[in-house]
Amino acid sequence: MRNLLNFLIKYNYWFLFLLLEVASFILLFRFNHYQQSVYFTSANGVAGKVYEISGGITSYFHLKTANEDLLDRNMWLEQRLSFLENVLKEKGLDSARLYSMERLAPTEYQIFKANVIKNSLNKADNYITLDRGTTEGIRPEMGVVDANGVVGIVYKTSPHYSLVIPLLNSKSSISCKIVGSDYFGYLKWEGGNSRFAYLKDLPRHAEFNLGDTVVTSGYSTVFPEGVMVGTVDDMSDSHDGLSYLLKIKLATDFGKVSNVRVISRNGQDEQKALESRADEK
Repeated sequence: MRNLLNFLIKYNYWFLFLLLEVASFILLFRFNHYQQSVYFTSANGVAGKVYEISGGITSYFHLKTANEDLLDRNMWLEQRLSFLENVLKEKGLDSARLYSMERLAPTEYQIFKANVIKNSLNKADNYITLDRGTTEGIRPEMGVVDANGVVGIVYKTSPHYSLVIPLLNSKSSISCKIVGSDYFGYLKWEGGNSRFAYLKDLPRHAEFNLGDTVVTSGYSTVFPEGVMVGTVDDMSDSHDGLSYLLKIKLATDFGKVSNVRVISRNGQDEQKALESRADEK
């Protein structure tokens, strides 16, 4: 306390000077309209700049949340598209009647959020590790997608992590078809460029064009029908000449995969059990 008093006594002239300066500025800006207007204009300009910088920083740190919201929205729209296409096909309705129907979200599958914490691109058998596991409801043989399209299939799980076989793996084989066609083939990655894979066993009489969209066929227990896979980039004949071999440009950029969604189809276990019993006979 004595040191504080000594400090105040020693520098009392400085404190008096600052006090008088503050009082002078208050009187100047309070009772003079010109100085008052200049002060408010300058203060508003400075405050606006501060708010702009602060808002930019806040927006940057909320980008992850915004991206997740966009991914959720994209997944919902894909579900809606698949649902509406199926209704249109089953009911034979035109688009005008279709929009008058009750828009209910599909109930065939559930979706879980997850983040990629490890990834590889330059191996023959690449794997992706997710930060979600059985504790969050994820189990093997669930489909994994991102905002652009198919990523892969869950291979193994632990309580808090999952290992995914992506499209960029020699073990990956996903049933796909070209939009507008019921003919399907199997997507395989041949190594090399991570942006391309090959659709095999597509019948010779199937019709398609370069640039056509390739989606999941729905002929499996993993992915629902109509999930984006890629586009037809090139075509050739298979080695036996009995089918087409299509080069597919993948929709998913595996070098940038970060936020993903894991798809769980309701009834998946029942279907697998039934099919396994048929294989045993």
